[in-house]
Amino acid sequence: VKNEKPNEQVDEVVSAEPESEPKPTETQVEEVVAPQQESIVLENSESTRGIAVEEAKTYLKQIAEDMKIDDLTIDTVQDGKYVTLRLESKKAAVLIGKRGQTLNALQQLSQLVANKYSNQFLMIQLDVENYRERRQESLEQLAERMADKAIRTGKKGEFEPMPSYERKVIHHALSRRLDIETVSVGTDPNRYLVIEPLK
Repeated sequence: VKNEKPNEQVDEVVSAEPESEPKPTETQVEEVVAPQQESIVLENSESTRGIAVEEAKTYLKQIAEDMKIDDLTIDTVQDGKYVTLRLESKKAAVLIGKRGQTLNALQQLSQLVANKYSNQFLMIQLDVENYRERRQESLEQLAERMADKAIRTGKKGEFEPMPSYERKVIHHALSRRLDIETVSVGTDPNRYLVIEPLK
């Protein structure tokens, strides 16, 4: 999209200079124009990001209606490309699903919707009643128990299939232990973690 205003401003800068001084070269004109064009691009990024988040929220509300959830409210917390949508409803358990499977699926779908409307990649995370924080704590505790069992029995321990960010929680929780090793096995959506004791 051509913006004629920068050129007008350049003309004003040129005409404001005394006649005795040489007129700006093409390079000097570009230096005046470039920052203004950059700010226009940044504004466009922010506006498409806002539209993308609103589209994701609209999509989630439509899904909630199909799930017979009519009291869904969504709060947005945004930090650059990271967007957290906090969902609230009396039917929170339905939104979370068994071991967070419904919430994970909704998160993946809403991220696809958001990135369809944004010219900058967005990372969408959904949360209901601090489920993500509680899930992280339970995964860290499970990781320690599984690691201790692997050391005690001398046998590998396998986790159930889980999404990549949950596997990362376990990898991180056990990263300081020198007596075990964690590896991911298989392909998504059935990729899972294995804890192996080190001899």
